[in-house]
Amino acid sequence: MSGDYSSIPLILATAQKVISEGLICDNCLGRQFAKLSTGLTNRDRGAAIRLVLAMAADVDAGAFTGAAADGADNTVHQTFCGDLRLPERCWVCNGLFEDEALDLWASRALSILETIEYETFLVGTRLSGLLSENEELLWEVVGTDYAEPLKSEVNREVGKRIASRTGKEVNFTEPDVLLLLDLARETVGSRIKPTYIYGRYQKLVRGIPQTRWYCRECRGAGCKLCNFTGQIASESVEELIAVRAVEAARAAGAKFHGAGREDADARMLGEGRPFVLELIEPRKRTLDLSTLASEINAYCKEKVVVSDLRFVDRKTVGELKSGRHDKVYLATIACAGVDRDTLAWGLGDITCTIQQRTPSRVVHRRADLVRKRRVYAAALESFSDSDGSAVIRIECEAGLYVKELISGDSGRTVPSLAEVVGSDVTVTALDVVAVLE
Repeated sequence: MSGDYSSIPLILATAQKVISEGLICDNCLGRQFAKLSTGLTNRDRGAAIRLVLAMAADVDAGAFTGAAADGADNTVHQTFCGDLRLPERCWVCNGLFEDEALDLWASRALSILETIEYETFLVGTRLSGLLSENEELLWEVVGTDYAEPLKSEVNREVGKRIASRTGKEVNFTEPDVLLLLDLARETVGSRIKPTYIYGRYQKLVRGIPQTRWYCRECRGAGCKLCNFTGQIASESVEELIAVRAVEAARAAGAKFHGAGREDADARMLGEGRPFVLELIEPRKRTLDLSTLASEINAYCKEKVVVSDLRFVDRKTVGELKSGRHDKVYLATIACAGVDRDTLAWGLGDITCTIQQRTPSRVVHRRADLVRKRRVYAAALESFSDSDGSAVIRIECEAGLYVKELISGDSGRTVPSLAEVVGSDVTVTALDVVAVLE
């Protein structure tokens, strides 16, 4: 094998600087040269460098023979290279890379993993102040051109022990479990990757909001207005769906992500509204979603029904939230004094682009803006002269407030059905019958 070995003196000079700082273990010595070779552990590198330095010291010091060599050996090494002995306790890592210490950290991590279902993992480390300071002191002397951070080696060495004892794989991008070694506190924590379940829900009763409806007065703290519950509504679609899923996954909680939302007093019918349930810190990942759907539906007691459950990844949440989902509504309206033909004509007149200012009922929590929204189709489904009511079908662009499209909201929505028929018209019941994707 041939090559240019002109860099060897530089490497040895750097190694001499490291050794001269104090007694150092092979791991911490080798880690300063981690970028210079592959297929070796830092401990292997350190041992090799220590041996080369010892040999170089012997060459530079000249020949010692017999008893003189035995007595002078360590003196020679210290004179030319620094103390080459392996320390009882390394000044940089304070013994962290001793096998016993690494095994202890792996055992601590394994005790955490015993209660978690996972296939992949990753180890992360938070250094103590002392170890961070020691590393900085060393880098000030020798630089970082070839070095690897101390925490990277800890992660790898503990990770190898965990993988060997569990048969699980390391995943550097999206591990099922992230293990966090806190060296100062001598504890191991964990972060478990969420599980995401896509599905559709139907809401078959009125009066249930999609998500928790916190009291505006106390903002969830509890007060007389909300009977000290912190919520305006006692239950929500989110809570009804999440209870059984959280139990099944042994999760810490759940977040609900819906493709838009219907009013609390509106039903969600048809094939249902798409949603993703994010299970937080799930200790069980393998779930029978068919069984879970049945358990959720039984718990909801025909208030909410879920279907089409399947596992998805995190990006589906973004796609769901950013998508524009047009909708089809059935609205029961009170239209006393308006005849059938006038109503049918009026529905044709509002099949256009609507100028809609933020409705007065939500302006306290939404920016007061005028938005353009399309009504694609509006048709009369049924009409009753006897009680002055009708059922109309409206297909419209996402973001259109249908109640205000009908009533006009005191002129904030133009045109409105009330405006074009010249009479008061209001929604008495509203159903979403399709969420279009």
